[in-house]
Amino acid sequence: MTEANGSGADKASQHRNDMYGNIDARSEDDAGVEPTIPAATVILLRDGEQGVEVLMLRKNSKITFGGMWVFPGGKIDAEDFPRNDADKSDLDAAARTAAARETEEEAGIQVSADDFVLLSHWTPPPGPQKRFATWFFTAAVSGDEDIAIDDGEIKEHAWLNPAQALARHAKGEIDLVPPTWITLYHLSRYSPAAAVVEHFREHAPKVYKTRVVKAASGARVAMWEGDAGYAPWDADVDGERHRLVMGEGGFTFENTVEAY
Repeated sequence: MTEANGSGADKASQHRNDMYGNIDARSEDDAGVEPTIPAATVILLRDGEQGVEVLMLRKNSKITFGGMWVFPGGKIDAEDFPRNDADKSDLDAAARTAAARETEEEAGIQVSADDFVLLSHWTPPPGPQKRFATWFFTAAVSGDEDIAIDDGEIKEHAWLNPAQALARHAKGEIDLVPPTWITLYHLSRYSPAAAVVEHFREHAPKVYKTRVVKAASGARVAMWEGDAGYAPWDADVDGERHRLVMGEGGFTFENTVEAY
């Protein structure tokens, strides 16, 4: 995930939830590209009145990802690594610990990292902005937990049905960054909560190494492996699609190759 810092002119032609900022770089080795910061998040699921529901938090508008509805999570700290991991190499264990810690800090509930199932890993495109390489986990909870937010970093919480959250985003009622949008799309295809978790337990985690380019239409397009435009960094190449078109009027997911 990326903290956008594109120019005013660029932002005027972007969807307001396009977080990717400057997209000129084509390699992690390009001059000015910031290294990624390891981070982790967890999608907590319950069965509610509207089917599967996920816990979402609205960020304070004055901080990173301000105003966005997100899953509990944050940066992996040095203290999140196992004590016997002297060289800080066990990122999976650290990511699980970080996601559980952030859930308690942001939502006031305790969850066991042992219950987490990895569903995806996201790497933002190369660029000069702050970039978070993020582990996405999921776990089912009872749904009876008392959520406690600090009204500082987190301003609001809600249990949202994934499909309804996407519909609200399309109407401009809530703000979602692309990784959250794609994750909600994936979650919306399964029910009940136990079946969602089992689906991700039985399937390999998806790996998103995002590339973002501007199409001839003017829309910025996030592409992933399998898209015909991915290797050449060209959104206008004919062929297979695995992309999110971030037009000013809304997000459009185009996929002909990846099973969800």
